[in-house]
Amino acid sequence: MADRLKPYRAKRDFARSPEPAGGEGSGSGAPRFVVQEHSATRLHWDLRLEHDGALASWALPNFLPQAAGDNLLAVRTEDHPVDYLTFEGDIPQGSYGAGSMRIFDRGTFEVITWGPRKVEVELHGDRLTGAWALFPIGRGDGPSHEWMIHRMGEPLDPVAEPMPAALVPMLATAGALPEGEGWAFEVKWDGVRALCHTTPGRLSLRSRAGQDISAAYPELGAMTRALHEHRVILDGEVVAFDADGRPSFQALQRRMHVRNEARVRRLARELPATYVIFDLLWLDGHSLMGLPYDERRARLAELELHGPHWQTPEATTGGGAQLLEAARGLGLEGVVAKRRDGRYLPGRRSSAWVKVKLRASAELRIGGWLAGSGGRGGRIGALLVGEEQPDGTLRYVGRVGSGLSDAELEDLGARLAALARERSPFAPGGSRPPRGAHWVTPGLLAEVAYTERSSAGLLRHPVWQGLRGGADEPLDVREVHRER
Repeated sequence: MADRLKPYRAKRDFARSPEPAGGEGSGSGAPRFVVQEHSATRLHWDLRLEHDGALASWALPNFLPQAAGDNLLAVRTEDHPVDYLTFEGDIPQGSYGAGSMRIFDRGTFEVITWGPRKVEVELHGDRLTGAWALFPIGRGDGPSHEWMIHRMGEPLDPVAEPMPAALVPMLATAGALPEGEGWAFEVKWDGVRALCHTTPGRLSLRSRAGQDISAAYPELGAMTRALHEHRVILDGEVVAFDADGRPSFQALQRRMHVRNEARVRRLARELPATYVIFDLLWLDGHSLMGLPYDERRARLAELELHGPHWQTPEATTGGGAQLLEAARGLGLEGVVAKRRDGRYLPGRRSSAWVKVKLRASAELRIGGWLAGSGGRGGRIGALLVGEEQPDGTLRYVGRVGSGLSDAELEDLGARLAALARERSPFAPGGSRPPRGAHWVTPGLLAEVAYTERSSAGLLRHPVWQGLRGGADEPLDVREVHRER
């Protein structure tokens, strides 16, 4: 099983490859095939089958189906010369199919059926074995460019499992920095937690609440090229960096709630996001969540995921105190310690992961606002925030005005106007909100940093960090903590 999980280390140096064993010229007489990974305008794979002195060719946007009965799109292209059986290299810009091409697999095949509307073959390659069927999906007897490719018989990997449709990330507990060689240490990133599900040519990002947030970060879609034919589930954080190269949640705030496609594309150029990857949960049909942390990280490193908008920072073993001090010096949020022998426990807050924060913060509900004065006249001056209790009530913990930009004030004004209500949402008892407040239904979740709490639980020196969710993203009350 361990060998099955290791990703294939395909060569990246393009060159014309030697002739494959078998096929014409070897005396076997069997026709030959090749599958080439083609990184052109869009990543796809080219399946080429030797037939009548040429190579019948199909472009496969999502690779070949692996499981029995699966269907995927196959676009019929023009026949290619037989020389393409051995081609790896770069097709120059301005030429048809410009981009890089590498051989994924090749070998010989047997024809089961070959007709104008059905081609069934059994491949005998180093990596691809078994039968596939190709058939057009257009109506009529004329030529069609859109075909489907179908896996026949047994799955390519008989013990592979379907990719889980949904997972909930594992969460850390807050605590003191643990010591000993049994722990690994990572930087705590100030971003948005997201699980990344990828299959060849497709990528989706899902928030901690399970919402699809892929459309907000289109620049991350190119990571499918770096993953080639692999199917994976990654755990990581979407991060925006400020001008000094430090993670900035306030910078990311400009990206999080944008839905207009044109504005999303513009912000992707002006303020690109980075997916910081720290765990590998599922790989090519097999869960890795039962493996120790060290093994999962080793498999993650083998994928070599370092690119323009994604990175896999190294974890350190030992030296947690030094990493914490380095994080302090760089103004980072803190570190996360992880047991090296620990399994991944989806949806659970486990002591196997310990977060050590250098500044306190809380996820709080906005329950009202106070009108501003002076430079903030006519709009929000401060937000009234509360902390959800296990019984579902909202306890008032203070007002927040510092850290809000003009753009954020304008955005919040529109959002809160739609949530206006007559009565206070805060529970009676405890500290009282100030008079003259405008009340709102507490549908918006905000992150607020602060220095400490008073004996009554009020925040001292609170500073706005940004929205953590919206009314369209439901939150489990049990997962709202003082320390996230």
